[in-house]
Amino acid sequence: MNPQTMSFEATDVSGQKTARVSNIPLGATVFDMIQGVLPDMNLPKNDTDGYAITYQALLEREGRHLGGRELVHDVLEEGDRIVLHPNVDAGATARS
Repeated sequence: MNPQTMSFEATDVSGQKTARVSNIPLGATVFDMIQGVLPDMNLPKNDTDGYAITYQALLEREGRHLGGRELVHDVLEEGDRIVLHPNVDAGATARS
């Protein structure tokens, strides 16, 4: 294993899609890591209306959402499990 990268498991919120993610650079942001994982998990980047979906990562070990600007080496440990779920803006109005 490359000491400059990390491996972990990612799953979607339903638990039906999982992926073993490897070779994520330690200096990557959580946002960049999520963008890299989406294709591996075959998760949509756009909703049914064509609007971009943003995802958050829940770190199961700590039970908290990771911030997009946090660095992988600061928040993840080898073998961690994250849950990716779409970011939902409470109180948002319908798009017209």
